[in-house]
Amino acid sequence: MSTQDLVPSPVGPVDVEQAEAALVERYPRLVRIAYLVLPPTMGRNRRVLTAHALVQRALPRRRVPGPAVPEPRRPEDAVDPGYAYVRGEVLRQALVAGLPLRRLAVPRRAQLPPLLPQVWGLRLFPRAGGADELALDQLLSRLSAPARAAYVLRGLERQGDAEVLRVLASVGAGDPESALAELAALEDEPPPGGAPAGARPAPAAGPAAPPDARTAPAGGRGRAERVAEQAGPGRTRSGGPLPGSPGSPGSPGAPEEADAGGPTGPGDGRDGRHRGARLSGASLLESAEFDPCTLQARPGDLLRRRQHGRAAVVGAVALLVCGALLGLPGDGWGRNGAAAPSYARNPAAESALDPAKVRRVGAGVWPGAVRRDFSVWPARGELAGDTGLLRRALAVWARPGGAVESSATPGTPVGPPMGPPQLLFAGRVDAARVVLLHDGLRIVRYAEPVEGTAGAALDFARTDAAEGPGAAAVVVTRAAGNVRYLTAPWVTGASVRDLLMPGKEPWRLGRDARGVTDAVPSPALAKECARWNTLQLKDDTGSRLLGDLGELVPARLLWGAPGAAVEATGREARAVWARTACQLTTVLGQGVRSVRAWRFARQTLPEGAGRAAWVCTRAETWRGTGSRVLAQFLSPDPEAPAALAARAQDVPACGEREPRVLAGALWQAPGGGWYVLGAGGPDVASVEVKGGVAARAEGPVLAAAAQAGARAELSATLEDGRRMPALK
Repeated sequence: MSTQDLVPSPVGPVDVEQAEAALVERYPRLVRIAYLVLPPTMGRNRRVLTAHALVQRALPRRRVPGPAVPEPRRPEDAVDPGYAYVRGEVLRQALVAGLPLRRLAVPRRAQLPPLLPQVWGLRLFPRAGGADELALDQLLSRLSAPARAAYVLRGLERQGDAEVLRVLASVGAGDPESALAELAALEDEPPPGGAPAGARPAPAAGPAAPPDARTAPAGGRGRAERVAEQAGPGRTRSGGPLPGSPGSPGSPGAPEEADAGGPTGPGDGRDGRHRGARLSGASLLESAEFDPCTLQARPGDLLRRRQHGRAAVVGAVALLVCGALLGLPGDGWGRNGAAAPSYARNPAAESALDPAKVRRVGAGVWPGAVRRDFSVWPARGELAGDTGLLRRALAVWARPGGAVESSATPGTPVGPPMGPPQLLFAGRVDAARVVLLHDGLRIVRYAEPVEGTAGAALDFARTDAAEGPGAAAVVVTRAAGNVRYLTAPWVTGASVRDLLMPGKEPWRLGRDARGVTDAVPSPALAKECARWNTLQLKDDTGSRLLGDLGELVPARLLWGAPGAAVEATGREARAVWARTACQLTTVLGQGVRSVRAWRFARQTLPEGAGRAAWVCTRAETWRGTGSRVLAQFLSPDPEAPAALAARAQDVPACGEREPRVLAGALWQAPGGGWYVLGAGGPDVASVEVKGGVAARAEGPVLAAAAQAGARAELSATLEDGRRMPALK
């Protein structure tokens, strides 16, 4: 077979109306073709519905173009273009429908159950045939989809091998020649049903007569003639005369040789015609067994249908019940805003989440209390009685949803409250509704927009044993680089002091009747260290400084040696903090409770450069661990910021357990000389340096000449003889 033989027959352009007319006129035949090509393993009911669906989807959406200059038609091409196009589409989809579904591949439309037509409550299948039809169906089940298509084209459509190959190639069959080879392998098997009734016995010298070459009965036409008429009036079958015409097989007066399998017209060849006769089984292919338009109806599995109906009713009822439960008070996404669904139910958890059981302290409790901490803060805010807001705050606290912006300082548990928490504040601040709650261990801040609950935020801060200055203020909101505080009820005055300007007096900070301050630019939100605003609060015991380090509770700023620290409001403290405040950026968001600065040594610099100071800054956390120590060098220039000499974490140095500290640095004098400087606390008897520089000095300070980039190890001997390494 040449390559040109596989080129589809030129049928010319096809209009939608032309294809529709061909489909409607020959609908039963097209459905029969689809039914025969579909795999028998689909089951007869699904096979019938799929065959009808494939034919009904075979119409083109627009005019199908043909070749610009049509080629001369071959004799076997004498078929209506509309019918040829629709038949090709039916075969194409039937071949796809027979392909197995792959796990990772996207199924094609023809491989899915048809959307239309659909039959509910009934199973449809063609009428049952006899043993011959059963044998043919078994033979079709053994063939591949392209081979079944070739079988149908030969036996039902009376196509020769050349036209069969062209049609299979045009509909996308992978290897049309393999389909014919598969049919050739069955040549030695007897045809289904043997020779049909009415066929003449073949002469002993010639091949067997084809099953479909019957003699037309008097006064009527046989099936073979009706099959030929599907191609249109006047066409020849494989180059031969029409059945019933003079000289045609099976017609009155036809030569004996033609009926006995004599020579045929051009385009088939005697051998190909013989193989088609052996395998076509046209009389069986046109039987009622393979007619998906003449159907029988039977009910499906009634017991299974009843069980499925009950299961559907139970599922619908369960869905309605779950939807109703989600809207009940205490549950449901609508009532709890941005909270996630409930995952546990017990009396203690339900009590902790009940807004009616939230503890509220009266405004007259704190003056007579033994101590001043969060437990005596009164419930303030115009929304303290808003049950819906409190319910959402408690629900989000216990079950924060995925859309909630949540944060917690290091070491702070983020689980639900153990019992009903205490309400500190509930009100509208700026463009948000804010709720502040306290459970004895943590301060929890819930915020949601004034309109709706989308964009809710939840913040946790640990406040172990907060008392006095540690419970003097809580952050209410942060917005646009500013921060607002809620002050304790015992605070009598609030002001703002810039640490970087120690000589400037603080300016007054306004507060409303609820105790909420005006907005203040926050250093925790600033990108540069241009100013460092602190909150200076006043009560009946004095004034104190609180610094915003990016947490709910501002950190207390102190001054002095370990065990003897005081509020950092004095002149000397402010002067040192002005040069070291920018180093506070290293402890932002670390859960810091207090920060203390201590000038532990003074040192006269070489080459008459002046007198310098050494400062130790220690940040303590609420959780006890994670403390950070900074050793800083203050040059004689009072305007120069401190230089970081050493930094350590989780060490006892410069603390109440170990008040001693030793630090060193490589320093360049104004004259250009380099020196290793070292300084320790008051208990240091001598300082020694080894490595790139070797020197020793009695007392708490050391200055040794060195080279630029020199590296040395610094140590000290205490007055009791113990050795102490330097901070690194």
